[in-house]
Amino acid sequence: MEYSQVQGPKYDCLLFDLDDTLYPLSTGLATSVLKNIQDYMVEKLGIEESKIPDLCNLLYKNYGTTMAGLRAIGYDFDYDEYHSFVHGRLPYENLKPDPVLRSLLASLPIRKVIFTNADKVHAIKALNRLGLEDCFEGIICFETLNPIHKSTASDDEDDAEFLGSTRSSSAPNGSSGIFDIIGHFAQPDADASGLPKTPIVCKPSESAIEMALGIANINTPHRTLFFEDSVRNIQSGKRVGLDTVLVGKSQRVKGADYALESIHNLREAIPELWEADKITNVSYSGSGVTVETSVTA
Repeated sequence: MEYSQVQGPKYDCLLFDLDDTLYPLSTGLATSVLKNIQDYMVEKLGIEESKIPDLCNLLYKNYGTTMAGLRAIGYDFDYDEYHSFVHGRLPYENLKPDPVLRSLLASLPIRKVIFTNADKVHAIKALNRLGLEDCFEGIICFETLNPIHKSTASDDEDDAEFLGSTRSSSAPNGSSGIFDIIGHFAQPDADASGLPKTPIVCKPSESAIEMALGIANINTPHRTLFFEDSVRNIQSGKRVGLDTVLVGKSQRVKGADYALESIHNLREAIPELWEADKITNVSYSGSGVTVETSVTA
């Protein structure tokens, strides 16, 4: 008698970025976020308006997010206030329910988790607007990676990457304690090695991705598929062992195993996700999305 071995599914978890991944860049939210960040820097931190474009570019490039960079170079502010300012005035009305994506996600017999640099209020609001609030097991967000109780800085640089701050102070306008990152990179042969560390944990830091995997109880990164619109986040994910999907581009780049022009192309581009099981519908109990600090299988 012959026995045939049934091959198991290739992936046991799908890790999704949120903004510009589960909805298209054309919604205009990203443009509004950038404007609001720049307004915050001028109105709340007292930064000279002429310096904003260069400063934003350098902070985003070197620290993953402008917020992480602002904290690194010495600005102190309340994280909730920052997120409220940056996300509170977004054109959420541009996000419409997406029954096509909802159906795709519901038909996937695999764990699904959100992993975003954004705060929980924004993540939940965006998912609700898209009609996807019950499609995911949990959300790993800013608060998950930067817990409020970690409010003191550490002298240990390795620890410093995992520490957040909730202190609020007046804008340090003109303070000599602010690191001049524009001046730093204006120097001949300047590089990132001399930059101060940020206390904020966020993508594309490999340590942030590894931390998220631990929180989500993902022990086999090679069996996890990571969906992102950011090339550098994709490449960081690849370095920690994830399989990766670049969303919003039709051509793969280094570090991307797949490329989707739209998340709606998921079934055509990666049909093997549906070949894992005969289950046709997966949903999560509860009336809404839960922000997870300990996601379990």
